[in-house]
Amino acid sequence: MTTVYIKNMVCDRCKMVVRQTFESLGMKPERVDLGEVDLANGVSDWEVLQTHLESLGFELLEDRRQQLVTQMKRLMLEYISQPGRARLNISSYLSEELNRDYSALSKLFSELEGLTIEHYLIRLKIEKTKELLTYNERNLSEIADLLGYSSVAHLSNQFKKVTGVTPSQFRHGHQSTRQSLDQI
Repeated sequence: MTTVYIKNMVCDRCKMVVRQTFESLGMKPERVDLGEVDLANGVSDWEVLQTHLESLGFELLEDRRQQLVTQMKRLMLEYISQPGRARLNISSYLSEELNRDYSALSKLFSELEGLTIEHYLIRLKIEKTKELLTYNERNLSEIADLLGYSSVAHLSNQFKKVTGVTPSQFRHGHQSTRQSLDQI
């Protein structure tokens, strides 16, 4: 079994496109997950695969350290996307999922990404908040609870600090632009 690590996979649509890409190249993936593809028979031509993936905005990862950072990003996306999971401590969650010491994970993430895990997680939560505000299906209290904030005030303060507008201003048309999660 060969695991191929791919950067910029952030959603189910990405998984579908990557699966189709592998299949169009005659490779049958056993499993396609965010940032990872398992192949029973390995990759037949790395250069062709890389060219196809890059044309779609993805990137093959060969560096083990970068692969670990990609795994951390995938876990943090899952962390904020699963109701109730955001109440867990992020350091414990990452350590348990990756079976590694959090301080080493944190140091590696900061070194390769130029920001801390905590700041990255805040940016993810703010983008998720923007998405939920845009849909207008939940009130701010529900969003704060969903994303693991201790209060609406905490979410509102963090939102304004990052975006320059309040959640209400964002919802009512004074919207700052949303950012793709793979660009964070």
